[in-house]
Amino acid sequence: MADKFRGLVLSQQDKSVQAEFQDLSVDDLPDGDVLVRVDWSTLNYKDGMILNGLGRLVRHYPHVPGVDFAGEVVSSGDGRYAPGDQVILTGWRVGEAHWGGYAQYARVRADWLVPMPDGLDGAHAMAIGTAGFTSMLAVMALEEQGVSPDQDGEILVTGAAGGVGSVAVSILTKLGYRVAASTGRKDTHDYLRGLGAVSIVDRSELEDASKPLLSERWLGAIDSVGSSTLAHVLSEMKYHGVVAACGLAGGPDLPATVIPFLLRGVRLIGIDSVMCPYEKRVSAWDRLAQDLPMVGLDSATTKVALRDILPWGEKILKGQVRGRLLINVQDC
Repeated sequence: MADKFRGLVLSQQDKSVQAEFQDLSVDDLPDGDVLVRVDWSTLNYKDGMILNGLGRLVRHYPHVPGVDFAGEVVSSGDGRYAPGDQVILTGWRVGEAHWGGYAQYARVRADWLVPMPDGLDGAHAMAIGTAGFTSMLAVMALEEQGVSPDQDGEILVTGAAGGVGSVAVSILTKLGYRVAASTGRKDTHDYLRGLGAVSIVDRSELEDASKPLLSERWLGAIDSVGSSTLAHVLSEMKYHGVVAACGLAGGPDLPATVIPFLLRGVRLIGIDSVMCPYEKRVSAWDRLAQDLPMVGLDSATTKVALRDILPWGEKILKGQVRGRLLINVQDC
């Protein structure tokens, strides 16, 4: 590898965050067992917050953001990985507490990595990324609670035009579920139908959290919004319906009561893609390689060079990004 490589470095000045592309060396990288040449990363909502200094997600500067990446092992002090192996990293607060994927090389703990499953390459793995990984964990949670495609009813996906929602719609459709996609953006209706949604629910229909129970509507749900949207969804679940919740875009408050849980036996499952155990991570990535239609995924992906990433951080916070943003890290 070259003595120097490029990376996006954040610094903090007078409580404001500044972003600058810099030349780095391996000696600049934090400690870790495995050195990886980073080929692809993504831009998630959390990345947008970090790039704009929001939410106090990063406490120590200078910092290289990027909450996931895929690439090739350059050197390893762990017997599980050898030079040339293709690997994926999601979670473990990489890009927050530990330098992440927005530099051409990264050094991380071996326990945080997952081997690239058969059928995927780095670009497709990051087109899936943390958002897609989270989606699969949510689908697996529904399955573990007994939800299946042969049951009568639809699965609701909120925030369906975003990264988690888009992949969730694709996975559920391929598995045979009837999917209702919720969005506040009329320009994404055809896009979501193209991913397989059988119906579109306007976001405004899910905002009223004043009533603890409404008519039974959903067999299951994957919610990436939270707050009053999640509370409303809980009120419309069928008897013993299951909700997998994996996002806080609407905020951390939940203006709900215990009534849906007591009177309908609704189950609320929290999805944590950060501290997910190794065995479940491997299983989820194997399922993604098998169950996610790559044609649909390609249509939901926009590729951006790392050197052009900064304006996209603002766009994703404003809800102006559809589907997945794939970052070509070597184009820096």
